[in-house]
Amino acid sequence: MTEQPGAGTGVPGRSTDPRDELELIFFSGSGSEPLDHAGDAPASGVRLDEPPGPDGQPAGNRAPGRRRRGVIAAVAGAVCVGAAAVAAAYGPTAYDILREKDATLRAPAEVGGLRLDGSEQAADTADYLRTALAADLGLGNPLGAVYTDPAASSRSVIIVGGTGLLRSPGKDLDRAFRLFADGDSQVEGVHEVAAGALGGVMRCGSTSAGTAGTMAVCGWADHGTLAIAMFPGRTPDDSAPLLRDLRSAIQHRG
Repeated sequence: MTEQPGAGTGVPGRSTDPRDELELIFFSGSGSEPLDHAGDAPASGVRLDEPPGPDGQPAGNRAPGRRRRGVIAAVAGAVCVGAAAVAAAYGPTAYDILREKDATLRAPAEVGGLRLDGSEQAADTADYLRTALAADLGLGNPLGAVYTDPAASSRSVIIVGGTGLLRSPGKDLDRAFRLFADGDSQVEGVHEVAAGALGGVMRCGSTSAGTAGTMAVCGWADHGTLAIAMFPGRTPDDSAPLLRDLRSAIQHRG
């Protein structure tokens, strides 16, 4: 025997997923009236087959006010359950977006022992990379900066990024890593690292730096910002905490 759509729900064609029902009630404000078992019609009149209530009267003979209060209590309970279900399904993402979406990026003069390089050569390098990143990912207010390491001139850090509403930060960060692939040289060994207090996702990998060997490439993304940094002369393990320091000084919310 072929099962009809909606079988098991009592209402043909209606979804069996309780979350669908809760969202329908919660968002549309519409629901079904109680159905009479005898004719699938809204319940009304006196039900002789119901057991008597505490007052000795059949439930159907009770005062309309009491019945209405019972219905209101039941509906209120259903709405609370529906709201909880919707919050559980959508709440964390919505909260993260609202918390992270309005952010700015500003490069401080010093951070983590590094100093901002104001030379024309550094500006040209950062400008080229930030323009490419912003164009590919549709980022606004692009940032590009080069930080020098007073202890070793060969360990300068280049960081570029931008702001925007990013619905899938992890996917956008993966795309940014692919953008920084240079010909046959890919960013390899990309892995998750701790993102720190600002949250979102942070990853590190490494790529070829030509005759200089390899360099770490690390980046972060949340629902409001994305940035990629290159760390010549450093490993991913050395670079991850430095990127967290850079991010804490560069990214501002609210």
